[in-house]
Amino acid sequence: MRDNERVTSAIREPETPAATTPPRLIATDLDGTLLRDDKSVSPRTVAALAAAEEAGIEVFFVTGRPARWMDVVSDHVHGHGLAICGNGAAVVDLHGGPGAHRFVKVRELPRNNALDAVGVLRDAAPGTVYAVEQTYGFYQEPTYPKLHMEVPDDLAPAEDLLAADSPATAEPVLKILAYHPEMEPDAFLTLARIAIGDGATVTRSSPSALLEISGPGVSKASTLALCCAERGISHEEVVAFGDMPNDVEMLTWAGRSYAMGNAHPDVLAAASGRTVANNDDGVAVVIEQLLYGRM
Repeated sequence: MRDNERVTSAIREPETPAATTPPRLIATDLDGTLLRDDKSVSPRTVAALAAAEEAGIEVFFVTGRPARWMDVVSDHVHGHGLAICGNGAAVVDLHGGPGAHRFVKVRELPRNNALDAVGVLRDAAPGTVYAVEQTYGFYQEPTYPKLHMEVPDDLAPAEDLLAADSPATAEPVLKILAYHPEMEPDAFLTLARIAIGDGATVTRSSPSALLEISGPGVSKASTLALCCAERGISHEEVVAFGDMPNDVEMLTWAGRSYAMGNAHPDVLAAASGRTVANNDDGVAVVIEQLLYGRM
């Protein structure tokens, strides 16, 4: 798919005026998209991000990661320094650096909705185990696997962690994580979306059967739309990149969108274009072409 550093004919240009609309904002996922598999940001990508900002194009990192995991890109923020974390549950100012970030906007998952989701999914998929992601804290059930490189703040059943009298009620819940040890990931996602309905937003970004459950209507796309509206930026002026189901809404919303060469089939279907894989600097390839007119 690569030819002299260009995106080749694998790209499918959108059949809308957005193809010729100058971009004002780049929205990119991190894991599997901007980051290489070793979680690094390549020198080429660093240079492309800096060039975009210098050209007056804002860059937003839009990720499922919590704010405390943003150290991988905190050295590469420019201008506004904002990132959308938790699949749209929070807008975070990264200027303070690791451990000193500031929450600009929080779109929480109401505890009652979270409890309802836990209950219906326990019935629909026995064996599901949970973790709870809050603005600063991370809590999990005792049987939840060590999927994350961190020590939880507390171990307890999800119903206790989400209860009104829980010690953690002072912090908003951003999302709950639901893991099933046996189900196929996409089958688990479909089952959960049917079971939970409109009581919460259910998506996934992991290759395992790990679901991310956020507040009703909360997604990367809806929070990005709010941030763009505050800046007077239309969706036609946004270029987005992603690789997993939690990126689908954002890629559909943006005027131009690119699925990575390593993307999930649903992402390939949703995006208006395609670039090379994350390990081949697919985001940088497109940014360079946007800036230097090689599209």
